[in-house]
Amino acid sequence: MIGRIGLVVHGGRPAAVSAADEVRQWAQRHEVPWGDIDVWDSTPDNARRSGVDEAARAGNPDLIVTVGGDGTFLRGVRVAMAIDALVLGIDTGRVGFLTEVEAGELVGALDAVHAGHATVDERLALTMRASRPLRIPADMESYLSSGHGPPLPPPEARVTDAEQVGWGVPLDVVALNDVVFEKVVRSRQASLAVYVSGRLFAYYSADALIVASSTGSTAYSFAAGGPVVSPHVDALVFTPVAPHMAFNRSLILNAHDQRVGVIVLERSGRVGVSVDGQLRGVLESGDWVSVYAAARRARLARMADVDFLGRVRDRFGLADAAAAVADGSAPQVYSPGQPLPPDLAHPGPWSP
Repeated sequence: MIGRIGLVVHGGRPAAVSAADEVRQWAQRHEVPWGDIDVWDSTPDNARRSGVDEAARAGNPDLIVTVGGDGTFLRGVRVAMAIDALVLGIDTGRVGFLTEVEAGELVGALDAVHAGHATVDERLALTMRASRPLRIPADMESYLSSGHGPPLPPPEARVTDAEQVGWGVPLDVVALNDVVFEKVVRSRQASLAVYVSGRLFAYYSADALIVASSTGSTAYSFAAGGPVVSPHVDALVFTPVAPHMAFNRSLILNAHDQRVGVIVLERSGRVGVSVDGQLRGVLESGDWVSVYAAARRARLARMADVDFLGRVRDRFGLADAAAAVADGSAPQVYSPGQPLPPDLAHPGPWSP
């Protein structure tokens, strides 16, 4: 049963505001306490809080409901992962790769979660270590936050001695989609040395370098030409954005035993570090960051098994291409209706 709900709402979208009211009404009917989370204008300085602080302010809910699009969903995941809460996404956005439940189905979805009938979809998340705690320089705060609303606070260092670099300062931050290293002024490229598990792979001068999870492969990495990776595969997807070099391919790495590190070269411009689309710090020459799989996974509430490739097909109209349809059609499912032959039944995913 749901003990407490934390509500994250896209306040600028009327459909989201209306759906959020339905969630509150459901909570009142079922005598489930609730609280708003990640409300930007609730403090005198219009500041945002860390995930732990947001969760504590809302009474540490065990279910976080997001109402909006994928950006709102990521806001909720940031808080949920800080307290290992479940996340349910109500979709009132435009793309909806992460959110699952349409606004008209939210009551049934809440009923299912409350009754224990929802499936928990665990997703790989990313975290970081760095040569120093991340900060946004005071001379850049107003420039970098212009038009983007109040920024998140820089991620705090986890318990460690920040003066003793060693393997680096562990940062209290997680990303469901991606960590992006990007130039912060138009005239200066981000010049970085990239390492895979401690070994130099290549030098890049580029607009940005993306380290995505398999879940985030359909976000910024995809827009930059990266591959689509099933979220059931634990992978790090490294994709450069507009690199000034002939090699512009993505790398797909094993998240279980590989990590991606970057060092800012001495003549590079300043490099911003964004986590799931939110700027969290600025790197200077000589700084380094390592991105790797987080120990804790994001826990997403699902009403049914996720048909990931079906969602990709539908979102991009892959079965509706005019040129292909003109040459014929094919059935939606290939299923002979017979028992699987031995070579398909073992060791494939269909084995009983």
